[in-house]
Amino acid sequence: MAEQLLPQLVKAFVVGGAICLIGQLMFDAFNLTPAHTMSVLVVSGAVLSGLGWYQKLAEWAGFGAKLPISSFGNSLTEGAVNGALTEGFWGIFMGMMKPVSAGVAAAVVFSFLIAVVFKPRG
Repeated sequence: MAEQLLPQLVKAFVVGGAICLIGQLMFDAFNLTPAHTMSVLVVSGAVLSGLGWYQKLAEWAGFGAKLPISSFGNSLTEGAVNGALTEGFWGIFMGMMKPVSAGVAAAVVFSFLIAVVFKPRG
């Protein structure tokens, strides 16, 4: 068990760390805003998913590729492709939201709760 766990942890750490390093370099070297950096990482994940590479990376690296924001783009692309194959044109939009709807709903609910509990600055 432990001999299988260590290589998985190392791969996840290296890949997740590399994705985070790329994001940090975008902040530091290119002076991108957090929104621009997040958009670039999401679109990169979507493009890699469209090329069929992101799923292979996720299978190899585990949560090192499934946890960062780039996997959001992967989820959107996979959902859109699956929706298009099963439902046609409108399935692109329906399929895109299915895999990410729980995360979006959680973000809205938790954002609301934080806004209720804490006083916003302004």
